[in-house]
Amino acid sequence: MKEMLEYIVRHLVDHPDDIRITEVDGEKTAIYELRCHPEDIGKVIGKNGKTVGAIRLILSTVAARKGRRAMLEVVE
Repeated sequence: MKEMLEYIVRHLVDHPDDIRITEVDGEKTAIYELRCHPEDIGKVIGKNGKTVGAIRLILSTVAARKGRRAMLEVVE
């Protein structure tokens, strides 16, 4: 799932080399912390949070198919 998340975000931002995704894996839940270039945070979040909401929806759907939960946090 981390690779999928990185693939999606890399195609949204202007500075793809500055993307850092940290995975905190629990028993049933995985938390992904996304760090990117300060200029790209707005692109990842989108207007009214619609872009990050769509990314979270995709991530949750993939995790649910595997019987898990996943959360995405955008860290500034």
